[in-house]
Amino acid sequence: MVLIAALLLDAFFGEPRLVWDRLPHPAVLMGRLVGTADRRWNEGASLRLRGTLVTLGLLAAGLGLGWLIQILPDHGLLEVLTVAVLVAQKSLVDHVRAVAAALRLSVAEGRNSVAMIVGRDTAAMTGPDVARAAIESAAENLSDGVVAPVFWYLVLGLPGIVAYKLINTADSMIGHMTPRYRDFGWASARLDDVLNLIPARLTALLIALTHGWVDPTPILRDAPKHRSPNAGWPESAMAPVLNVALSGPRSYNGVSKHFPWVWPEGRRDPGPDDIDAAADALWRVWASLLAVAVIVVLL
Repeated sequence: MVLIAALLLDAFFGEPRLVWDRLPHPAVLMGRLVGTADRRWNEGASLRLRGTLVTLGLLAAGLGLGWLIQILPDHGLLEVLTVAVLVAQKSLVDHVRAVAAALRLSVAEGRNSVAMIVGRDTAAMTGPDVARAAIESAAENLSDGVVAPVFWYLVLGLPGIVAYKLINTADSMIGHMTPRYRDFGWASARLDDVLNLIPARLTALLIALTHGWVDPTPILRDAPKHRSPNAGWPESAMAPVLNVALSGPRSYNGVSKHFPWVWPEGRRDPGPDDIDAAADALWRVWASLLAVAVIVVLL
């Protein structure tokens, strides 16, 4: 019942600016915690050990905080609000649809909009590049931002979802293969990979099933091609249901990367309508999660 209420609350209200303009968002607080750990302990010797201890500390903090909120005698109200905030469905859809709206105005507007949700270089993007980036971001963040939090809430309750979000935040901030974070962020990156193993594959399954796509061959073929052990799964499911080729060439920090195509049989010229179709796919998966929660209650 908590999950049902939280999913509906997020779907209707998302992240109201009236609240978050006045209060720090939990994601911001998590980022500050990770940033403090980075500044304080990412120096000197034994960086991999230091990073591992920080990651374990974040995991313990998330589990403990979730447990404390869960046992408060407030009839589950704060638990509902916490889950609603940590499941970022509506905000994800809004960001994705904003790229489609901007791209309909001009390629330049599309580049500016997609730059808010991807880490690749956007200055030289064509219209199809913008659309492809938005669709890939939609698929990956559906797994990280919606399915995985719901999965860990169903498995471990509020401690599970809070701990997952903390580790996922740490991975996004320090889990990079750069000289500064290669050792210190190693543990957070590996733990995030482990925590997303099942949710990423579950996301691919839900995308496929909610679109009537029953042939697993292209997913099994293309997902392992991705540079990430998990991100390729939702992308390899989203690509065929939209009939759009994803991944492929792109640039990071001025360096061109020639990644293999996901669903190379698909169209190479996606546009705003395809971005909107990806946003619709997000809602289909959300509806399937809500249906699972309702079935659990009825059983």
